[in-house]
Amino acid sequence: MSTLTIRPAAPHDVPAVTRIYAHSVLHGTATFELEPPDQTEMTRRYRALHDGGFPYLVAQAGEEIVGYAYAGPYRARPAYRWSVEDSVYIAPQAHRRGVGRALLERLIDQAEKRAFRQMIAVIGDSQQVASIELHRAVGFALIGTLVSVGFKHGRWLDTVLMQRALGRGDGTPP
Repeated sequence: MSTLTIRPAAPHDVPAVTRIYAHSVLHGTATFELEPPDQTEMTRRYRALHDGGFPYLVAQAGEEIVGYAYAGPYRARPAYRWSVEDSVYIAPQAHRRGVGRALLERLIDQAEKRAFRQMIAVIGDSQQVASIELHRAVGFALIGTLVSVGFKHGRWLDTVLMQRALGRGDGTPP
């Protein structure tokens, strides 16, 4: 793979992001969506996060977008505003090449610079060992598992919850 560049996502990246996500929806269990959203919906989601001040990144190898990651609101109620949920998606040809770790490390950095205090990983499917280990490697702790909360590809799926403090964490008020 060519040199990897991690950079802020831009509107012209949305078609590649849409393709990567569509593959995950159709073939994976990282997301519990059953039908891939179209480019219009993915553009709306990108804009909402971008305009909300959340970090949204892409990984580029040469001219190709090979992954993306973003931090979005963990929950909508105001008291949660200091916590974000991370999402990381990698193109199938770039799995196991360090793209996810590069994206997640930069995402953590960008979330800290925006003064967020906690990052939550909601990992679809407890069999997503690579994702669980990636999060553990960059400082996330296992919080718990919600058993059989989703049904996709003909089987029940768990959700694994992991958490990492950002910046000063809960050591001081925001």
